[in-house]
Amino acid sequence: MTELYAVITGKVQGVRYRDYVQVSAGKLGLTGFVRNNRDGSVTVVAHGMPDDLKLFVEYLHEGSLLSKVEGVAVEWRTAQTTFDDFATLQ
Repeated sequence: MTELYAVITGKVQGVRYRDYVQVSAGKLGLTGFVRNNRDGSVTVVAHGMPDDLKLFVEYLHEGSLLSKVEGVAVEWRTAQTTFDDFATLQ
């Protein structure tokens, strides 16, 4: 299984970005998590089929209505763990 690791920068905290990411992941059947970082960025780890993950990256760039995404740094990895669902972490 393919793993997407992404760090999103911009105005992405306090604007429902994590909720948007969780809903988008659910629509695509992805598992993993999204969490806020202390520096104001957001980290996303997602597992799924490569085509679904590529589409998910487009969602990450778009963001929620109140967010302003400035950058999405993506790393593609081989999954080392498994997730049962897609969670929002604190």
